[in-house]
Amino acid sequence: MEVAIKILKPDGFQGFDEWQSEVNFLGRHYHPNLIGLLGYCWEAEILVLVYEFMQEGSLDKHLFQRVGAIKPLSWDIRLKIAIGAARGLAFLHTLEKKVIYRDLKASNILLDENYNVKLSDFGLAMRGPCDEESHVNTSVMGTYGYAAPEYVATGNLYIKSDVYGFGVVLLELLTGLRAIDKSRSLGQHNLVKWLKPKLYQKKKLGTIMDVRMEGKYPATAAFQVAGLTQKCLDTDPENRPSMKAVVEMLKQIEAMEEEANNSQV
Repeated sequence: MEVAIKILKPDGFQGFDEWQSEVNFLGRHYHPNLIGLLGYCWEAEILVLVYEFMQEGSLDKHLFQRVGAIKPLSWDIRLKIAIGAARGLAFLHTLEKKVIYRDLKASNILLDENYNVKLSDFGLAMRGPCDEESHVNTSVMGTYGYAAPEYVATGNLYIKSDVYGFGVVLLELLTGLRAIDKSRSLGQHNLVKWLKPKLYQKKKLGTIMDVRMEGKYPATAAFQVAGLTQKCLDTDPENRPSMKAVVEMLKQIEAMEEEANNSQV
């Protein structure tokens, strides 16, 4: 049986806290779109986590690696990945004790041989606010470019802060570009600031879509996903849709696409 092994340093970044968080969370919760924890070890100074092995690696590799034998992702697979990641987040957000993932990014979205999604790395996951509260206040952690603006500015973390990170991933799926890339021209370093205004404009959408798809995507479905991306990236967390609503919207887009394909057969 193939497995993936993570070895942490107790005195490293997060270290024991990350290890304990993953053991506590993944040891208690199972969902098809969360990575499976097969085992763990704490012996002397060695901290080990053993996960199920994901044959296709991370979404990061498929979107951004330009060399080697990595095939460009088709539109249908990109939509499948978006739905899988959304389902994983929706599960976390609808638990009896809601969980904020806090570190959604392409490198934490893992894919099996059929491009089924499993979210990984729960070292930063934390319990969400109680029913009578809107947010929790915590130190800002996560990955620059994916973290929601209200979290970065104030340390106030909302359930819908995860929705913003999902919006960034959707934008990466559409464009094939990294959230943050300082090798791009000035004014284009931050993908959201650069391209979010173009998500509203159907005629300009084709200019930002990943060129490696070679135009092989349904324009209407792409525009619908772009509109959903814009909603997820709203600067006000209250205006963002819930992840449950995001799943439903993506499934509707997928169903309409399948119906259109069947009608052409």
